[in-house]
Amino acid sequence: MKILFLGDVSNFHNTLAHALRSAGHECVVASMANSWQRIAGDIDISREDGILGTAKFAAKLPFLLAKMCGYDIVHFINPHFLSLKPNKLAQVLAFLKQHNRYLFYSACCTDYDYLSTCHDGSTFRYSDFLLGDKPSPYVESHEWTQHNHWDNPEVVNYHHHFINNMDGIVACLYEYFVSYKNQSIPLAYAGIPIDTDAFKPRYIESEPQKVRFFIGIQRQKTILKGADRLLYAAQRITERYPQLCELAIAESVPFKEYVNLMSSSHVILDQLYSYTPATNALMAMAQGMIAVSGAEPEFYDFIGETTNRPIINVSPLTEDDIYNKLEWIVLNKSQLPALSRTSREFVVKHNDSRIVAQKHIDFWNKIITK
Repeated sequence: MKILFLGDVSNFHNTLAHALRSAGHECVVASMANSWQRIAGDIDISREDGILGTAKFAAKLPFLLAKMCGYDIVHFINPHFLSLKPNKLAQVLAFLKQHNRYLFYSACCTDYDYLSTCHDGSTFRYSDFLLGDKPSPYVESHEWTQHNHWDNPEVVNYHHHFINNMDGIVACLYEYFVSYKNQSIPLAYAGIPIDTDAFKPRYIESEPQKVRFFIGIQRQKTILKGADRLLYAAQRITERYPQLCELAIAESVPFKEYVNLMSSSHVILDQLYSYTPATNALMAMAQGMIAVSGAEPEFYDFIGETTNRPIINVSPLTEDDIYNKLEWIVLNKSQLPALSRTSREFVVKHNDSRIVAQKHIDFWNKIITK
């Protein structure tokens, strides 16, 4: 098949495209190369700020669209796949639907349906937006006020229009699958693709003298993803046990630099408010690191994993749980070598990019052959 991946985040579509090319498919990735992650693609859909940037983007848009025709599959990373207002996006969507065979959505970012599910007060015990029945720190912050456009009628109407034009949705996380399971549109779960061959195992062969914690900080998502609370707990632990642990911090660095900084650590701290380990945690686990992240029983049950559950799950509902889990790691560092191996085994089994790619292929074929 000939496949266009429109947009990317955390190298998701690039990794998936690489696996699909190895399986004989033709893939093109369009991404915003000027984003802070600097994820390279085959087509640059970046838009510069300001009046001049708007004029340049308007001038190059017809040439971009000309490169986005004639595909069997177009896979969107987000309903807002280009830096355009909803009415313009709807026009581009209509063009893409007319000039390509099938449209699919990679549900892996915050969107209206996910946000609505997080706020229903019953589906999740906690999320990026609600902790029990209380608003999360992100919702209480000025960042939420600044970024919240989901209640804008124009945005809401466009979101429904976008989803209704999809031939199928592929969720990368348990949470996103749950958010779309009541839709009439065909839905599948595939997981986050990790190129496990690209991450050479760096197993913890023996008990380390000092546990090296690692945390990545994205300035725009620090409060949203709970990195502020994870960082605070890690700092408390390193202050209490300076002879047993240390902390490495990477703040808003490009993707490749982030991976290099992460690889020399033992434990990664990531995604406090998630039921599911996400890209950073899975990449670390592929190298033999231990992940402190979301890994609720619902997630393990959903993917059918009953024996190997290596992720150290932390609950955001109490500060003590985060601190206690990190303290357990430090005081039981003799168990890290075993967790190191089971961590990679987990990713190879559930998130190897070839496995995730095949799940996409199976789902596409199911839709195409109807």
